[in-house]
Amino acid sequence: MPAIQMSPGRPLLRAGSALLLGSLLVLGACKPGGEGGPGGKEGENKEPEAIPVEVAKVARRPISASYSGTAPLEARGESQVVAKTSGVALSVLVEEGQQVRAGQVLTRLDASRAVLQAAQTAAQVRKLQANYERSRQLASQKLISANDIDQLRYDLENARAANRLANLEVSYANVVAPISGVIAERSIKPGNFVQINTPIFRIVDTSKLEATLNVPERELATLKTGMEVELQVYALPGREFAGTIDRIAPVVDAGSGTFRVITAFDGGGLLQPGMFGRIRIDHDQRTDALVVPRTALLEDGEPAVYTVRDKKAVRVPVTLGYMDGQWVEVRKGLKVGEPVVTAGKVALREGSEVQVIGEPEAKPQVATSAKGSSGTTAR
Repeated sequence: MPAIQMSPGRPLLRAGSALLLGSLLVLGACKPGGEGGPGGKEGENKEPEAIPVEVAKVARRPISASYSGTAPLEARGESQVVAKTSGVALSVLVEEGQQVRAGQVLTRLDASRAVLQAAQTAAQVRKLQANYERSRQLASQKLISANDIDQLRYDLENARAANRLANLEVSYANVVAPISGVIAERSIKPGNFVQINTPIFRIVDTSKLEATLNVPERELATLKTGMEVELQVYALPGREFAGTIDRIAPVVDAGSGTFRVITAFDGGGLLQPGMFGRIRIDHDQRTDALVVPRTALLEDGEPAVYTVRDKKAVRVPVTLGYMDGQWVEVRKGLKVGEPVVTAGKVALREGSEVQVIGEPEAKPQVATSAKGSSGTTAR
């Protein structure tokens, strides 16, 4: 029986066919539309998750147009009391915290030297006065020249001025209060030697306190003298104090673009000079304004908010009015009762699915298999 010879190319053809078939099977298993793959039926039924957000309803409430700023309180009247003469302090008549009135004696200095100088100049005045009277009698008899009479008169006037100066030095020994107020500082004690022009007391008039605001020039037309202001002092939390605009500077500072507004408050109570606080000036008010929380405003671009319609986020441009604390007035773009997103808006885009926190989430319906009955699958 003759031997059968096989062609040397057939084994290679069979191996190539097997490799091609295996590749087709792998591609079929990874087909996007294949069942169980990422693009199969399970992927088609999966929906994007809703973004949780918090909302607030558009409402109506009173709102004020205001300007606020911070400033320290200052006393309207303040004076450094200095010694106008030198001497030993014989007595100090007031203490720190004591109320004094203008002209009241605060301390007495030793004025012995000044008293002696006043007595000496007074004697000189009497001597020159007698000489002048005698010279006038001699002049009537033509026994003295007119030049001598004039010289005596000038000497007498000079002596009288020196006497008045000496008496003034004597009065300086009693240091008096230049203004009414409270002794805020005392720098001497009895027995201390006081140099001339040395500050020895500081008096503060606390009956009226002032606070100065540097207000931007855009508010120049809205602020007027006499407007009411509110003050909240950091040292007294929870307390509010009423005041008024006392003065407004007539010019705008070219360097800072601001002008000075001086507000006045009644002192003598809890408010004290040096306290720091926040001042609010309401210059207009609307009693029935359409408002939303300030947290609802988007921070990018033109003023806008996100509202929720059919469980989707919708970006709505708005026209704003007054801002008052945590509220902002909406002049155009929204209606009463519409929900605006206040928390979670950073993750939102136009048309994003949202889930409002606090509202019940819609439950997905469970599909019943058509291959079996009573929820069981036919085998």
